[in-house]
Amino acid sequence: MANTSGNFRSTRAGVQKFGRFLSGMVMPNIGAFIAWGLITALFIPTGWLPNEKMASLVGPMITYMLPLLIGYTGGRLVWGFRGGVVGAIATMGVIIGSNVPMFIGAMVMGPFGGWIIKRFDKQIEGKVPVGFEMLIDNFSAGILGMFIAIFGFWVTGPVLNLIVHLLQAGVDVIIKAKMLPLASLFIEPGKILFLNNAINHGILSPMGIQQVQEHGKSILFLLEPNPGPGLGILLAYWFFSRGDIKASAPGAVIIHFFGGIHEIYFPYVLMRPVLVLAVIAGGMSGVLTFLITGAGEVAVPSPGSIFALIAVAPKGGLLPILAGVVVSTGVSFLVAMPFVRKFAAADSSQEKLEQTKKTVQQLKRSGEITHIVFACDAGMGSSAMGANKLTKMLKAENLQIKVDHCSVDEIPASAQIVICHRDLMERVKRSGTKAQCVSVTNLVNAPEYKDVVQLVLDSHK
Repeated sequence: MANTSGNFRSTRAGVQKFGRFLSGMVMPNIGAFIAWGLITALFIPTGWLPNEKMASLVGPMITYMLPLLIGYTGGRLVWGFRGGVVGAIATMGVIIGSNVPMFIGAMVMGPFGGWIIKRFDKQIEGKVPVGFEMLIDNFSAGILGMFIAIFGFWVTGPVLNLIVHLLQAGVDVIIKAKMLPLASLFIEPGKILFLNNAINHGILSPMGIQQVQEHGKSILFLLEPNPGPGLGILLAYWFFSRGDIKASAPGAVIIHFFGGIHEIYFPYVLMRPVLVLAVIAGGMSGVLTFLITGAGEVAVPSPGSIFALIAVAPKGGLLPILAGVVVSTGVSFLVAMPFVRKFAAADSSQEKLEQTKKTVQQLKRSGEITHIVFACDAGMGSSAMGANKLTKMLKAENLQIKVDHCSVDEIPASAQIVICHRDLMERVKRSGTKAQCVSVTNLVNAPEYKDVVQLVLDSHK
């Protein structure tokens, strides 16, 4: 049994890491996607402010700019700036070699280009004559980039072009058959396992952009970012739970619904895994509502805030989106309510709160603590929120401690304490960090934060 549990954790960590890599190519460029989405929503013939000249930006941005940004970012993730440059060159090959926007191609060729130049650099390391470094660096990147771009043009581009068309046809069949709500059976549990960024940015968003090209909007942009299922869970805890958990729910509602950080509700589900039924029901009912009302977005709403959903709604398409959010919230709330009420006393017991402190109690004083890091999947959402919370608690004690936030794959060597959600602990340990690790289950009001503050205070005495 122990071995099975360990294998599951190892597999989950591996999937999370791969998903993190996929989303890591998209998330840094979300601003560019939003810019393209807003230009599309405003200036296309059916937009809010139709303008033919301004609408001419839409095609080149989606065909060239966005895939090249993804390809560059993917290459840079593999091998820094040189990897990014070769990744962008490689991506250009699949862009020209296909007749659809090559987001999937960019996710393949960008890292591939970075990997090729990395292998080359490793092979010639220490063998370059003095004075020829710049010459070899520039020509190696150019020559290898040329060959990879040609390969992308003749091979990868046409193959991926066919795959994209097949996937798009499959999605269209599912949508026409009204079967898309079944996707929530995989999306909602996947989110709880911190695969939300991988699902949204690695799978749904590239396919959604293809639909926007054909239909002017896509329902796929609404499947993962919909805040309704999580909102229903948090409202159920707010109204029917007790103690510290009840007190933390209102703040979590604000962060989740308005801030768009969905990771905030994951611990509330993981605390009682049966609640995954509530988020699945909420997700399916929301998707069904989106289908019936013809809802869709013109770009990916990121983060999953209600403000983001409103910002990239097509002209005349806001009410169907809001209807889906309201329905999914209501269904999730109704399904979660009896379970939350049943376990209210147990969830608020002191014994359960004490159990969450075990990790912190194992921390040992090891010199003056000056650097604490919060780690999450992408390093931009829940970790930033936790870092902000702990920073305020430390300042209240007149402690000017550096508190950073980052991805679990990019923990700095200077970190002395790393704080993360318990489901990401396996990946933190695999990162190779030598810092002491603290796992928490509630990033809003984690009781462990008080112990960390006390640990810092003790280290400065």
